[in-house]
Amino acid sequence: MARPHDNAAAAPAAEAAPPVVVRPPWQKFDVLVQRSRIDGHGVFAKEPIPPRVKIGEIRGESISVEAARIRATRYERVMIVEVSEKKAIDFHRSTDPMRFTNHSCSPNARLCIRQGRVEFYAVRAIAPGEEITVSYGETHHEGKLRCQCGAANCVGKL
Repeated sequence: MARPHDNAAAAPAAEAAPPVVVRPPWQKFDVLVQRSRIDGHGVFAKEPIPPRVKIGEIRGESISVEAARIRATRYERVMIVEVSEKKAIDFHRSTDPMRFTNHSCSPNARLCIRQGRVEFYAVRAIAPGEEITVSYGETHHEGKLRCQCGAANCVGKL
């Protein structure tokens, strides 16, 4: 008696459907994570992004600021944002692409903390293929890390 899978080789190969990528509701524009000339990986626009609109946000683990400052000393790459005096969000395990947003001294977006969420807004039109960047502002690096943004107005350190 033939088993159902025995005839599988004789059946014509079904054409594979293209993968369906579902963008989460908090990611308003399509972006791509790829190597960055600034540092490591960056996030790049896949479509035109108009000025003054929300690009997306990052979800992560909510932790105390005290725990965040300890973790920041243990990670090679810090992906933590303090959202209040007592609360921080750690993005190390997040799958949200905006977590790869690099710093620039001449950014095309801004990071905004709203109701405990870390959101990104375009400050000007961003073209497809352009890396999305923000100014990190104060960091735990305290000016000891060399800035690599390459902007004409680069201050040279973070």
